[in-house]
Amino acid sequence: MKAYAGKVLIIVQNLPVPFDRRVWLESKTLQKHGYKVSVICPKSAEFNSSYERLEGISIYRYALPLNADGLLGYIFEFIYAWLATALLSIKVHFKEGFNVIHACNPPDTYFLLAFIYKLFGKKFIFDHHDLSPEMYLAKFQNPSRILYRLLLILEKLTMRTADVVITTNQSYKKYAVKRGRKKERDVHVVRTGPDLSRLKVVKPQPALKHNKKYLICYLGEMCPQDGVDYLLKAADILINRLERKDVSFTLIGGGPAVPQLIKMSKALDLQDHVRFTGRIPDDELNLYLSTADVCVDPDPLTLWSNHSTMNKVMEYMVFSKPIVAFDLMETRKTCCKAAFYAKPNDVVEFAHYLYLLLDYPELRRQMGASGQRRVFSFLAWRHSTQHLLSAYKQIFNQSHKRKIERPNGSVNAKIILTAKKSQQLESVTPLDIVHN
Repeated sequence: MKAYAGKVLIIVQNLPVPFDRRVWLESKTLQKHGYKVSVICPKSAEFNSSYERLEGISIYRYALPLNADGLLGYIFEFIYAWLATALLSIKVHFKEGFNVIHACNPPDTYFLLAFIYKLFGKKFIFDHHDLSPEMYLAKFQNPSRILYRLLLILEKLTMRTADVVITTNQSYKKYAVKRGRKKERDVHVVRTGPDLSRLKVVKPQPALKHNKKYLICYLGEMCPQDGVDYLLKAADILINRLERKDVSFTLIGGGPAVPQLIKMSKALDLQDHVRFTGRIPDDELNLYLSTADVCVDPDPLTLWSNHSTMNKVMEYMVFSKPIVAFDLMETRKTCCKAAFYAKPNDVVEFAHYLYLLLDYPELRRQMGASGQRRVFSFLAWRHSTQHLLSAYKQIFNQSHKRKIERPNGSVNAKIILTAKKSQQLESVTPLDIVHN
């Protein structure tokens, strides 16, 4: 009979699995190391099966009745998703079993479900993906102070209910310790590093440049807080004001802001230079990022973005691409010498850095090589797995021992796990801008 190191239920509402890269990497890592993993998530157009078993992982999905738009829409979505998740968790409990709930945010609402299960001896890991209160401020133009304070309360309740917290970077860990009142030993930094088995450098395809000399790529979800409108303004300056007609922009990804961004592109007369692909498979993504000359991260300066690690920049670095981004604290810590950093929200300087990089291929090569070395040495997912496993070791037994659970629920063996010491992932120096 197969023995499990433990049974885990992962809850995520923001994206479906396996599309949510972080959750899928965590799920596969845990499954590979002996855990039985079940996931509850929403459906999407690409992933619409109510139940699916992929790579030994059971995935339970629920349909959302609408695409949330506006504050009332988001509130309705949160309530509906919570109830759907609660019902599916009962199904998972009887069909698969679990002794750990691993809930990801946003939103910070699943602490109540975890609290109920903790009454029956379950453990709770909070996977802190985003600073929800700060994201709310970044997403809405006229945020309510009352709602912001409510989000702070939900975050605190989630932190205090959690037995262990895992975060994406050191900035988020500081929030967990200071604002969430967690002990440092109960907070583990698990970076969302790129999966090098998924991202592969391939032969460039000049046809993707659409008869232009250069290709600039953006990758990621396009929501109001992601700053793609800033990118279109910078593209307008580069193409129409600085007259760089030799440039093609490809924006890869979906999201609620896409329709308005397409309208904005047409209004700026960029339709001959800017293309939106929607979400694309990995093979196609590899072609675009292998072909790109420069990649961009236009996230503007907000409290949320300044402390968040943007996954897109690390994926650009896998392909040895130079990056132009606004000067945000965690972006600079991640990219170091792989990026030029424009003044926050300054689209004119952003456009000028793009212009500079297009004219200096050796500078592009040097910056790209620096970023690729950094990913392979420190930032790839393989460097994060030991920290995830360390968090799970703690949740099962502080003394580095944990029980092996048989499928029938009986316990008849013990193993002792060891974990490597955490590596220091950040060695940050300012970007040395090259003047020729």
